[in-house]
Amino acid sequence: MVYLHAAISESLRLYPPVSYDHKEPQEDDIFPDGTRVKKGARVVYCMYVMARMENLWGKDCREFRPERWIKDGKFVSESQFKYTVFNAGPRLCVGKKFAYTQMKMVAASILLRYRLKVVEGHVVCPKVNTTLYMKHGLLVTMEPRENDY
Repeated sequence: MVYLHAAISESLRLYPPVSYDHKEPQEDDIFPDGTRVKKGARVVYCMYVMARMENLWGKDCREFRPERWIKDGKFVSESQFKYTVFNAGPRLCVGKKFAYTQMKMVAASILLRYRLKVVEGHVVCPKVNTTLYMKHGLLVTMEPRENDY
């Protein structure tokens, strides 16, 4: 299940369900780069864009590469402040482990029974909004597996 966990994490990195969020400091603060932030200011950050930043994820940041999450055969988490899909710090999602368990169960159940393939010629184009979705949906074909296992 290590590779499945990595594949799910990579999918969420590239296509986070919530594509942007905001925070408001409770008091004046200063970012590490020296930028001053006033109390109550709205600081907006975009997880969709963060996933495509070379300085965070490397030159292959736009590629789907689950292997980036695996070291010596084990799943290795990234900093929650770099991989903000489940928020970070004191606001880290309490249901994160449960969500991963559910996603793995659903993915394993579907992949055990079907082969999935994106419909040829279908344009995959994300629509960045409060919640991320595909502008034209995601058309796939599902072919039943015949006792391949």
